[in-house]
Amino acid sequence: MRVLIAEDHRVLARTVATGLRRQAMAVDVTGSGAEAERMCLLTAYDVLILDRDLPGMTGDEVCRRLRRLVDPPPILLLTAAGELTDRVYGLTALGADDYLAKPFDFAELVARVRALSRRPPAAAPGVLRHADIVVDPARHEARAAGRVLELTPKEFAVLHRLTQARGAAVPHGELVRTLWDEHLDPRTGAVRAVVSRLRRKLGDGGTISPDTGDGYRLCG
Repeated sequence: MRVLIAEDHRVLARTVATGLRRQAMAVDVTGSGAEAERMCLLTAYDVLILDRDLPGMTGDEVCRRLRRLVDPPPILLLTAAGELTDRVYGLTALGADDYLAKPFDFAELVARVRALSRRPPAAAPGVLRHADIVVDPARHEARAAGRVLELTPKEFAVLHRLTQARGAAVPHGELVRTLWDEHLDPRTGAVRAVVSRLRRKLGDGGTISPDTGDGYRLCG
């Protein structure tokens, strides 16, 4: 899951980002409303955590502008204004998907972010199959040749994306953009290390091709 935090309070933004990363989420951070809009136009975020009181272009304006998109990200508004009228205004006039007043409990924030990310644009994701590999996104479970695989969140995310491709190559750069946050140097071996561990765990149940320039693909 990839999340954008638009919050100009640096300590709060850093604290929330660190906590979400510990929940295996990829997190980008900005303190600018204009930059938040630009980043959402360039990247398909699963959730945008948006402070209403951003300097310059306010969070309210960012929310209004993003709602004009064909496929906007789910938006969780954060604000010190927690009265009923404020919440109603944020959810109706601004078009936010959820609203959380400061101060908030971090566990509640995580629960709300996960709930927003589970809202499908159409139908819920179904079970994916490729040769002997079965990936169930709803249960966050993967099997190879009937064996349940013990995968880290990143390993599961990479296997899920490769299974979605149905044998087509998934470029290294795409995996970096969609499954890691913006601070990962694309030249690092993070993706290769995850793929290498996946190959070992798949064993005889399947394998992943080496990246010869066009990306990784599931064989078989």
